[in-house]
Amino acid sequence: MNRTPEERRELAQRAGKTSGEARRRKANFRKTLNLLLTTEVNTDMTPVLKALGVDSTLESAMLMSMIRAALEGDVKAANFVAQYAGQSQQTEADEEEQRIRTDRAKRAREQEVGDANGAEENIQSFLKAMNPTQEELDNLFAEEVEDDAKEAEEADGI
Repeated sequence: MNRTPEERRELAQRAGKTSGEARRRKANFRKTLNLLLTTEVNTDMTPVLKALGVDSTLESAMLMSMIRAALEGDVKAANFVAQYAGQSQQTEADEEEQRIRTDRAKRAREQEVGDANGAEENIQSFLKAMNPTQEELDNLFAEEVEDDAKEAEEADGI
């Protein structure tokens, strides 16, 4: 469907206004949520939080509840606490295995392609080896004949 430039401009303006409204709604939601989370509350956890030197806010009470649930065996709560505490779910063995795989892949690529600095030289060497000149072939076989002769001499001496 072809639209005139005026129609496209009008649609773009409407879309821009709608997008701006959605951004403002999301920003207001975040602002309200942050305001609520930082509100001081008095719960059964307040004495513990105060003893730890932490303000008794909805946010800290919620986090303390998650820690309690994790201590009671709630796996989802334990994962939540670990994730937001910045602890990785990967073990050291997993990380070492990933490093090994990365190193292997890097070495394999270097063998395939060659060093990036000498890539052109490697390609030229490969192409030259695939298309040897007659002189190179003769020299190659001459070296083999010389090697065979040396081996025969050594065998005679035994």
